[in-house]
Amino acid sequence: MPHPLPHTRTRTRTHALDADQAHSRLPDLLVLDVRTPGEYATGHLPGALNIPLDHLTRALPDLREAAARSDILVVCASGTRAENARAALADHGITATTLTGGTRAWTDGGHTLHHPDHDRRTTWDMERQVRFTAGAVVLTGLTLGRLRPAFRLASAGIAGGLVYSALTNTCGMAALLTRLPHNRPHQGDLEATLAALRAR
Repeated sequence: MPHPLPHTRTRTRTHALDADQAHSRLPDLLVLDVRTPGEYATGHLPGALNIPLDHLTRALPDLREAAARSDILVVCASGTRAENARAALADHGITATTLTGGTRAWTDGGHTLHHPDHDRRTTWDMERQVRFTAGAVVLTGLTLGRLRPAFRLASAGIAGGLVYSALTNTCGMAALLTRLPHNRPHQGDLEATLAALRAR
């Protein structure tokens, strides 16, 4: 029977920490930011490593090793993607906690975000991208629907998608938008993040 790894820290027993709790424990936490690289570059918790949600599977072996050394705090803009990531990690036997309210709650609580000097992108957060895209499609569908009523089906489809998104707490549009070039990590950036994770 293998011996457990020595670990003297008090392990996190809750699924979520508020901003003040996370701030007080920040030096002892491995902070994992699961937003897109563009969102991450607009400001992130000090010391946070960026592994977008749709790349989480690739990082599982390294995250499993890291979880034996540090408690993991998963962060996104509002908390939804972080909770999805936490659940996915739990499915693979990796314990993590989330930041309640995400980076918005962090800044609302008076805590600062780190802004890399070398990479100040202007990418909107994912929820804003979704709102803009959904609104643009609905508006286009209604406008063109005056010429051809069939275009109104696009607006109806978006409305139905938003209802489904709310009921299931998922977002298919966000999943599509993460595939756009400005939301994708550069291969070198992801490799550097995984190397930093192994070095912790």
